[in-house]
Amino acid sequence: MSETGNGAASRSTVGFRSDRGRVLLALMLTTGLIAIDSTILATAVPSVVKELGEFEQFPWLFSVYLLAQAVSVPIYSKLADTIGRKPIILVGVGLFLLGSVLAAVAWNMTALIAFRVVQGLGAGATAPMAMTIVGDLYSVAERAVVQGYIASVWAIASVVGPALGGIFSQFVSWRWIFGVNIPLCLLAGWALIRFYRERVEPRRHRIDYAGAILLTVGLTAFILALLEGGNAWAWLSPPSLASFGIAVAALVGFGLVERRAAEPVLDLAILRRPLILTTTGLSLGVGALLIGVTSFVPTYLENALGVAPLVSGAAVAALTLGWPLAASMAGRLYLAHGYRTTVLRGSLIALAGSIGLAVSGPWPNPWTVAGVCFVTGFGLGWVAAPSLIAAQASVDWSERGVVTGINVFARSAGSAVGVAVFGAIATNVIAAGRGEHDYATIVSASSWVFVAVAVTAVATLLSGLGLPRGGVDAPAYSAS
Repeated sequence: MSETGNGAASRSTVGFRSDRGRVLLALMLTTGLIAIDSTILATAVPSVVKELGEFEQFPWLFSVYLLAQAVSVPIYSKLADTIGRKPIILVGVGLFLLGSVLAAVAWNMTALIAFRVVQGLGAGATAPMAMTIVGDLYSVAERAVVQGYIASVWAIASVVGPALGGIFSQFVSWRWIFGVNIPLCLLAGWALIRFYRERVEPRRHRIDYAGAILLTVGLTAFILALLEGGNAWAWLSPPSLASFGIAVAALVGFGLVERRAAEPVLDLAILRRPLILTTTGLSLGVGALLIGVTSFVPTYLENALGVAPLVSGAAVAALTLGWPLAASMAGRLYLAHGYRTTVLRGSLIALAGSIGLAVSGPWPNPWTVAGVCFVTGFGLGWVAAPSLIAAQASVDWSERGVVTGINVFARSAGSAVGVAVFGAIATNVIAAGRGEHDYATIVSASSWVFVAVAVTAVATLLSGLGLPRGGVDAPAYSAS
């Protein structure tokens, strides 16, 4: 058992001057690695392609990162519940550092894509472990305050990331977008080693190698099929059918193995708990909504209106600003009214923003898009954090890593499914129209994608109805 699970930590105050302040700062630094990376690369893509070439391969810079992160999360999470959080998060920071160093010296697009896989494997450990450690260190009431600190990291990254990407690309070199990670990784790693103390009871473990391999193969094939279907290959082509076939076979085999494993890498019984199933559904919806807005709004504005990438990026930045702003206030709301009320209010706000985006689709305007993106992001801030905290509160230390990992994985899977579905909609409309450079065709395709985003927001709202009623101290939200 970790020392963070004994409740003693709750006797001190929250903040940098508390006895946990240095650990909080270390976690903020660690979160900053992922936050900056998620916003800095997009603005540098034209510079990367200009130097390395192979324009048709650049989407893989994002796809393989997402794929590596998603498939590794469940395994890292199980290991964290077995051997502790500290070694896993340090492995994540180390892999992210290695991937950043290699990416900064990449000699061609293929090498850069391969090094993004290493970064993704690091992110798969870093992101969920930071959230898990917060769940270990702080009580539910304290997390309402801590969430503001973590949200501030994302708010800063949403502004600093695109700005740094643009500055490095225009005035120095795109390679510095990876080089900037090096001092951040070293500082975060040092802070975690120096200040984070964890005590885990030593005991022998039986590692579920078969389950880990089957889960990795199954998720890799499934997410790869979703990401590349309709893009790299047709949906009914041999590569697509083979990917889905391998995914089904591996995941079925995984389910059979987990029923007999002494210590399964992912206890499927957890997903049968109503609260965990509901929060997983919410995370799927959040992931799909995020990718629907952030992936298609820039193309919509740039191709329809010819606006500069900086302008379209600012419209998307409105979403990433609304999210942390809402998340920083969510704690007060769920402490006063409960998780269910907070999530439903957030879902309604996100739905209003999504409907606004769909309704305004036929009349492109960057200011209108920025406004509805902000509203959508604000709503999601009241969905994502409270639903995760509710799931974490319902389990003890030995399951908190897995539950957090399921939440993070579901969001990544939602993004992968969203990319596939929304991309298929856009591709079909463009194919039936006059091509991707025709104003009316692009507006029509984007509008239909935004309608699909609004439908996703409705599904997310319906998922939130499954949360139990009552305050944060209700039995449904307490570890048994």
